[in-house]
Amino acid sequence: MSLVNLAHVCSHLQNASKARLGLTSIPVSKMHVNLMLGLQREGFISSVTLGGTTPPTPFLLQDQIDPEEHSDMAQKLAAEPWAAYPSAEAKSGNLLGGREISYNVKVPQNPARRRLWLGLKFWNNEPVLKNMKLVSKPTRRIWLTSEDLGRITRTREAAYVKGLTHPGECMFLTTDRGILEARECVERKLGGMALCRVY
Repeated sequence: MSLVNLAHVCSHLQNASKARLGLTSIPVSKMHVNLMLGLQREGFISSVTLGGTTPPTPFLLQDQIDPEEHSDMAQKLAAEPWAAYPSAEAKSGNLLGGREISYNVKVPQNPARRRLWLGLKFWNNEPVLKNMKLVSKPTRRIWLTSEDLGRITRTREAAYVKGLTHPGECMFLTTDRGILEARECVERKLGGMALCRVY
């Protein structure tokens, strides 16, 4: 696990959100994928897509229908308006007259050419992810117990780590159950190595 690469990812995401980019990419590794899925779960980023060096096509543009099918679809939706919304049938491929919808993302076979494409979020013309910093450094790793994390989540300082004082601030840790947020670690009574804090 390289914290140097994670430091580059933290600064890249912080700079990309300040530059008001809607889509950016980072190198692929297991830690990056799990951390980005955690950021998406906490609401800091909108999408996580594995792809190549070129950005993936948006899902709405990937599956365009022929102009001749528009009239058939309009008649189908007039008779059955509920067919416009996804359901269990849509997942099995029986949406709008048996027409199967699939989302294709081209992933290179060479692992060196793979990128993780992230959709950044904005609210009231401000980036949702404003600040992202490493807690553990490559030369000094900080391990926290669940008691330390309980103090940190209640805005107190513990083990040379300041408390979470900003609204919506999250801290991610690597544990034996994967990469988790600090409040999840407190609920599960787990400790681990602090990776980064985001607000």
